[in-house]
Amino acid sequence: MGYPRVVRTLLSVVIAIVVATGCSGSKTSGRKVRVAAASDLQTAFLEVAKEFTAKTGIAPEFQFSSSGLLAKQIEQGAPYFLFASANKEFTEQVAKSGRCDAASKQLYARGRIVVWTAPDKPAPKTLEDLAKPEFGKIAIANPEHAPYGVAAKQSLQKAGVWDRVADRIVLGENVSATMLFAKNGDVNAAIVALSLAVVAKGGSTLPIDPALHEPLDQQLVVCGTGSESDDARQFAAFLASREGREIMTRYGFTLPEGPAQN
Repeated sequence: MGYPRVVRTLLSVVIAIVVATGCSGSKTSGRKVRVAAASDLQTAFLEVAKEFTAKTGIAPEFQFSSSGLLAKQIEQGAPYFLFASANKEFTEQVAKSGRCDAASKQLYARGRIVVWTAPDKPAPKTLEDLAKPEFGKIAIANPEHAPYGVAAKQSLQKAGVWDRVADRIVLGENVSATMLFAKNGDVNAAIVALSLAVVAKGGSTLPIDPALHEPLDQQLVVCGTGSESDDARQFAAFLASREGREIMTRYGFTLPEGPAQN
């Protein structure tokens, strides 16, 4: 299956954003913490980081990609001190490898998926409508290493649509690349994270019933040792605080059970 040429190079490149520029104007202490984060978190975490830096002086530096690829990098020794996965499986994987502290595992959000179409393309009225010829190519994140791709495939299967659209599926390296396929017009529709759809300029969405897929329980874990690991624990605590949770809610994430930390 070929990928659209305009974004083909994205499939071999991990999306990386250094938050130092995003936090310009915030007073920093010169301390940084390197964070590996699932690509659905990109916009939400940039806002979380801005507020965290303003409070602590610690500047997170993010690398966003699919959870599976980030987990593999961590197992191979990549110097990340916090890993925010789009599911539990990959945080448990890195903890078992000894690279991260199993005792620090923490649920921080539950993700949701939607069908998203560009402004000039109406969204389907039902998931079953994706089988219609007018929806042509449909993008999902690669289920081999992207939890949002797993959820997309499960939903299509449970809705009885997968077998009718399988030969029209285009795989994105991660959910952000999947969104880009639809934005660029390379596909007619994409199944993506709600957190990406809510910040898109225009376009239409069809919410997907969470009962159609396994829950996207997003978990983080602290990795490494030393002062940067301590700073990662501070970031995890901020994410669980009332302020951190309010930001995540604005981007369409539902929250884990239990009270917010003070």
